[in-house]
Amino acid sequence: MYDVKSLKAEEFISHEEILDTLAYAEANKHNEKLISEVIEKAKLRKGLTHREAILLLDCDIEEKNQEIYALAEQIKKDFYGNRIVMFAPLYLSNYCVNGCVYCPYHAKNKHIARKQLSQEEIVKEVVALQDMGDKRLALETGEDPVNCPIEYVLESIKTIYSIKHKNGEIRRVNVNIAATTVENYRKLKDAGIGTYILFQETYHKESYEKLHPTGPKHNYTYHTEAMDRAMEGGIDDVGIGVLFGLELFRYEFVGLLMHAEHLEAVHGVGPHTISVPRIRHADDIDPNAFDNGIDDDTFAKLVACIRISVPYTGMIVSTRESQKCREKVLHLGISQISGASKTSVGGYDHPEEEEDNSSQFDVSDNRTLDEVVNWLMRLGYIPSFCTACYREGRTGDRFMSLCKSGQILNCCHPNALMTLKEYLLDYASEDTRKLGYKLIESEIGNVPKEKIREILCRNLDEIEDGNRDFRF
Repeated sequence: MYDVKSLKAEEFISHEEILDTLAYAEANKHNEKLISEVIEKAKLRKGLTHREAILLLDCDIEEKNQEIYALAEQIKKDFYGNRIVMFAPLYLSNYCVNGCVYCPYHAKNKHIARKQLSQEEIVKEVVALQDMGDKRLALETGEDPVNCPIEYVLESIKTIYSIKHKNGEIRRVNVNIAATTVENYRKLKDAGIGTYILFQETYHKESYEKLHPTGPKHNYTYHTEAMDRAMEGGIDDVGIGVLFGLELFRYEFVGLLMHAEHLEAVHGVGPHTISVPRIRHADDIDPNAFDNGIDDDTFAKLVACIRISVPYTGMIVSTRESQKCREKVLHLGISQISGASKTSVGGYDHPEEEEDNSSQFDVSDNRTLDEVVNWLMRLGYIPSFCTACYREGRTGDRFMSLCKSGQILNCCHPNALMTLKEYLLDYASEDTRKLGYKLIESEIGNVPKEKIREILCRNLDEIEDGNRDFRF
C-alpha cells in the first residue's frame, strides 16, 4: 500500500503505485488538455507530484515539449540564477564487500588495484586539489567495515578540514558512503559534513536485489530507508539519485520523485541535491550488458522534468558525461558540476600507472578545472566555489525556505562572484582571469539590493588585496 509518510521502504516507494502511475501516463501522453494543466501548475514553482511529472516526461506533443524545456530553464534561473557550483570527488578507498554487478569495486573483482589512502596521502591529495582551486569535496568509499570503518572516514574528514595550503582550504566536505546506522550518521554530523549522498541505484526492488546479489547492500529496505536514518541522526542535507541504465528510466523517474516527496512529507525538507548519473564503462563492466541505457535526448528531458518537479533541489551532473551533453543539460536544470575529476583512489597528487588502475568508472570529460571554469564563463555562467550556506547554518529547512522564496539569490549571487574572484587571483590561467574579471564586472549590477552591492564591491577590493573568505 502506498503511503508517502510511511517509514517503510516498500510503502513510500510502492511498486504498485509506480506501475499505476506509468499506466496513467501511457494512457494520457496525448492528452493535450491535461498536459497543459500540469504545465500551468508547474509555472507556480511549487513542484509536481510523481503522477503529474510523468505526464510531462511521457508527453510526445512537440509544442508542449518545447514549453517544458523553456519552463525548466526559467525555473533553474529563478532558483539558482546563472551560477554553477563546482566540486570534486575524492575516493578514499575502493575496498568493498558487496557484489554489485555494475561496479568494478565488487568483491569478486581480483584484478582491480585495491587501495586506501593513508592520512599522509590524503594530505597530498587535498593539497593538489587546493592547488587546482577546489573548495568543495565529495568523499567516496566502497563498503568494507574492516578495511574502511566509519572511524577511518571520520579521521579523514578531520584531516581534510585541517589542511591550509597557501590560500587554499576545503570549506565543505560532502560524504557518499554506504547506508549506515543512526549513530554513525550522528558521528558524520558531528564531524561537520555538508551533504550526505547515497544513490539508490534502482528503485525496482526485484532488480535491486538481483543487481546486488551479495553483501550488506543486498538489503533493499535498509538501503532505501537510509535517508530517514540520516535525518534522524541530525543531517540536514541529503542527496539522492539513481544510476540510469540499470532499470527502465520511467520507473526510476517515478521512484526518484516519490522518494523526494517522502522526505518532504516526513521531514519537512526534500533532497538538497539530486544526481543523474548514467552507467559507464569501467574495469570488467560493460555498460552494453545492461539493456536499459538512455540516449542524450531522453537524458535531457529527464533533467528538465526533474527540475520542474523538484524546483528547489540542486541538480548534479558529473564527468561521466561529455562536454556536449553537459552543455545541453546545464540549460535545463543542472546547478552543480565537477571538473578534472579522478574516479581512482587518489590520483590528484600524481596520476595512476595503467597497471595500478583503481578507477570506479571511465570519465568522459577530461578537461582541467581551469578549462571547465573558462568554458562555463563563455557560456554565460558564474562558476561558484561558494560554501557559505553550509557554514552560516543555512541548511535543511532553513536553506529550503530561502530557496523556495527566491531569496537565496540575494546571498548566493554575490557569494559566487567573491569565490570566483578568489579562484581567478589564486589559480586561473591568464585567459580565464581576463574573462572572469569581465564577467564579475558585468554581474555586479545584477545584485538587486544596493547595500549588498556596496558590501560586495568592498569585499572584492579586499580579495584583490589578499584577504579571503568573505560571505553573505
